[in-house]
Amino acid sequence: MEPIRPRYGRIVAVVASVMVTMTAVLGGLGVLPTGGSGAAALTTSVGSAMSSQSSPSQDQSAVTDQLSSNRSTARVPMKSVSRAPVLDVDPDVAPADSGEGRRVVFSQNDQRVWLISDDDEVERSYLVSGSVYDNLQPGSYAVFSRSEQAWGIDDSGTMRWFVRFAHGPNAAIGFHDIPVDDGAPVQTLEQLGTPLSHGCIRQRTDDARALWDFAPIGTEVVVV
Repeated sequence: MEPIRPRYGRIVAVVASVMVTMTAVLGGLGVLPTGGSGAAALTTSVGSAMSSQSSPSQDQSAVTDQLSSNRSTARVPMKSVSRAPVLDVDPDVAPADSGEGRRVVFSQNDQRVWLISDDDEVERSYLVSGSVYDNLQPGSYAVFSRSEQAWGIDDSGTMRWFVRFAHGPNAAIGFHDIPVDDGAPVQTLEQLGTPLSHGCIRQRTDDARALWDFAPIGTEVVVV
């Protein structure tokens, strides 16, 4: 004789029928609330059990959808990098406490240079890119060296119209145009106004040439 195979579908149906009957009887006796949440919960649980037995693929689909939802909500949006805002500074007025007479004024906070004449008139003012390090102290300096062409340390590129006024820990600090490395500028003109150098003050070419003409050796440089 062939072994008797239990028919799970019928067993589940019988169990469900018995549970529904017991629910109705107990509800009539006042043991369970009729039509309330308890009966609904019991009926729902029975229905869920029957559904699970008859359609296992639906549970797998639900799990897959939940995992997909979790992955979607767990994504971290990329942070947008915004450029540091240029401070609202009057380019026609030299910073306070920057001395008097013919001088070059460099504001580290504003990333701006002023060329000021003997009678304290601003001849030129423009944005620059100073150092990302704290290697230049505020104070009064003087131009001590100049080079129309120069080479940066550690193969950091070449630059023109180099006007030196301070001594850094590894090299002189001064004004020059934006360095060129491997045939390309190391920064864009649009980035002027943001600290980006390793020590010197970078300028657009026409501004670098203007400062070169304005500041011979001995010219005062005020850093604020």
